[in-house]
Amino acid sequence: MGGVTQPKRDAERASPRLADIAAQAGVSEATASRVLNGKAGVSAPTRHRVLAALDLLGYERPVRLRRRSAGLVGLVIPELTNPIFPAFAQVIEQVLAGYGYTPMLCTQMPGGATEDELVEQLEERGVSGIVFLSGLHADTAADPSRYRELAARKVPFVLINGFNEQIPAPFVSPDDRSAVRMAVRHLVDLGHERIGLAVGPARYVPSQRKAGGFTAALHAMLDIAPEEAQLLVQHTLFTVEGGQAAADSLLDLGCTAVVCGSDLMALGAVRAVRQRGLRVPQDVSVVGFDDSPLIAFTDPPLTTVRQPVQAMAAAAVGALLEEINGNPVHRTEFVFQPELVVRGSTAQARG
Repeated sequence: MGGVTQPKRDAERASPRLADIAAQAGVSEATASRVLNGKAGVSAPTRHRVLAALDLLGYERPVRLRRRSAGLVGLVIPELTNPIFPAFAQVIEQVLAGYGYTPMLCTQMPGGATEDELVEQLEERGVSGIVFLSGLHADTAADPSRYRELAARKVPFVLINGFNEQIPAPFVSPDDRSAVRMAVRHLVDLGHERIGLAVGPARYVPSQRKAGGFTAALHAMLDIAPEEAQLLVQHTLFTVEGGQAAADSLLDLGCTAVVCGSDLMALGAVRAVRQRGLRVPQDVSVVGFDDSPLIAFTDPPLTTVRQPVQAMAAAAVGALLEEINGNPVHRTEFVFQPELVVRGSTAQARG
């Protein structure tokens, strides 16, 4: 067979073309050359873009550009099936890498290592700090003393999604109450008067905040008493199946719109509507939460409340690095505003 021989292909792959790297990074060839030759006079963000271009094009970095890791940072997340968690993990890892730290992703799986076991393993590896995403800190039924003990052992850490005033650490959260209020306002403006909420188990802080924001919004916008509004809240699992079961109950209560605590739950709600021979959004409107990757390409494209993942992840890493460098951050919650993204799963109420 004709064609290029394997050794030649390998040689081509090993020798990056400066023009390709410069184009990928969006810089001049002169700038790309300075980075690749380890010369000074290039800003850190530009240098990072050129190195990222080198990685994306599949080229190995020159030995002189391979820097020693500033340290290991653990990232403990619940699971990978909900796309919002990989989205957070990717951004956190990118930000850490930009500061020279090596991320260690630890995922909890059913029947696998617990959060406490993962923390123990991370400590054994001498991590510089830990980021917890939607962990036991968000569960009001869990004992917060594990985090106080971690702080006493001088391990810097930061927590995302779920505030607990008993834990001495920086927290980063979206404004869950505001998120639900945005969703309800959108649906009320569309003429919906019977709106339900499908949200996770009641013991989780984000679920409690969403439920509180929901009942307050119904009272303020539709003059529905809090006791009656509470009947329109369905606590369920953070899954497609959980969303489907909750939506079934809310449809039985006559709801023409359903606000969900996650995008996966919203997909379950869409399924519940369709299994009744109804349509989204013509008969029932559905709103998600997260705006996780690919959710804009569902059928119909999902109206959802977007978590500010980039800003939250950057803030969490920034706070952690301050802790690592011996500059304690205020032990409080940094709250970020979400954004309503209107797509095709919500429409004017019928009649």
